[in-house]
Amino acid sequence: MKQQLASKHCIPCMGGVPALKGDRLKLLLGQLKLGWKLINQHHIEKEFTFKDFKQALAFTNKAALIAEKEAHHPDIYLAWGKVKITLWTHKIDGLTESDFILAAKIDKI
Repeated sequence: MKQQLASKHCIPCMGGVPALKGDRLKLLLGQLKLGWKLINQHHIEKEFTFKDFKQALAFTNKAALIAEKEAHHPDIYLAWGKVKITLWTHKIDGLTESDFILAAKIDKI
């Protein structure tokens, strides 16, 4: 049985590896909760909505703690009642499995 993404840990990228493309991206995206979008085979993003700023900020802080623990950091846009998470591996300017692992962990918040 395959290991669930959220139970894995991000692996630091040192560069020199190709970004994921094609069917592998679709397979990983299919393992995430609904709402994640694959953008130009380069990054994934999801917008989370909340009833107010306080809840959006609390979610942002929880996502940041997970990112720090995994040493893999998303771009986070915080506004009143919404948070948008954007993920890609900057070192290779594309997607790795770690991006999907972090997305799955954020979905568990």
